[in-house]
Amino acid sequence: MEHRFEPTHYYRTFGSHAPVLRVRPGDTIVTTTADAGGFDARGERVADPGNPLTGPFFVEGAEPGDALTVRVDRVVPNRAHGFTRTALAAHVVDPWDVPRLPAAERVNWTVDLSRAVARLETGAAAMPVIEVPLRPMLGCIGVAPALAQAISTATSGPYGGNMDYRGVEPSVTLQFPVFAPGALLFVGDGHAVQGEGEIVGTGIEISMDVAITVELAKARTLGWPRGETADHLFTLGNARPLEQALQHATSELLRWLEADYGLDASVASHLLGQCVEYDIGNVFDPAYTVACKIAKRFLPNLH
Repeated sequence: MEHRFEPTHYYRTFGSHAPVLRVRPGDTIVTTTADAGGFDARGERVADPGNPLTGPFFVEGAEPGDALTVRVDRVVPNRAHGFTRTALAAHVVDPWDVPRLPAAERVNWTVDLSRAVARLETGAAAMPVIEVPLRPMLGCIGVAPALAQAISTATSGPYGGNMDYRGVEPSVTLQFPVFAPGALLFVGDGHAVQGEGEIVGTGIEISMDVAITVELAKARTLGWPRGETADHLFTLGNARPLEQALQHATSELLRWLEADYGLDASVASHLLGQCVEYDIGNVFDPAYTVACKIAKRFLPNLH
């Protein structure tokens, strides 16, 4: 069944909030998100800034110890302008380069869906034209955390959250551990495009039209979010320092290969040692994100 949901209020925490809609496994949710500043498709402020979330969506039958599967069917910018910040984060450059960084100001971008590009609006004649291809994604996606916590949309954890991973784009399938009845799924923080790491503290922040389909895996214990594309399996670790995020992601992929592909730790170590890939998600906010990936082409002969 397809549900069309128009949000009337937003949350800035992942938590066990009252659900805005109840759905069943197999259902598709078609909805919208506000941008990170709280502005909607009309450019009107509908929420306070700070990655306001659409949701939560209650999935019937989801219980702690299950895994919620979320297929991202569609993520499309729904207006012609977005914004970014101007300066690299001080902690991503050498200390002696920090004084050379520009002031952290807001700048606007024109988003041209017909050409699938975004163009920086500077107003400065000396500034070269900067035009980048669109790659729409969701910076925030996840479920209610454990222990009835309400955790800021500034960060992330085992429940997902503000991971700012470019792989959360159309056609990806994600899995999240369920910590609360109904899972309580949230989406938000759309980016028209974003470099790895979100190293200026933003992608091109924009409101989105979103479609997602949910499924449920009963009694499937996950430690950290997992994902699948046409070509790869991946896991997402969220922590600080970056080394710990890498450890969480690598351990989760090791457990996945052992549980679903019948590999022991020795065989999995050989395989990951030569074939693993890593992507960097958020390195701007309190918790950093690392994706640990393996190409599916290495797996079929190992069942």
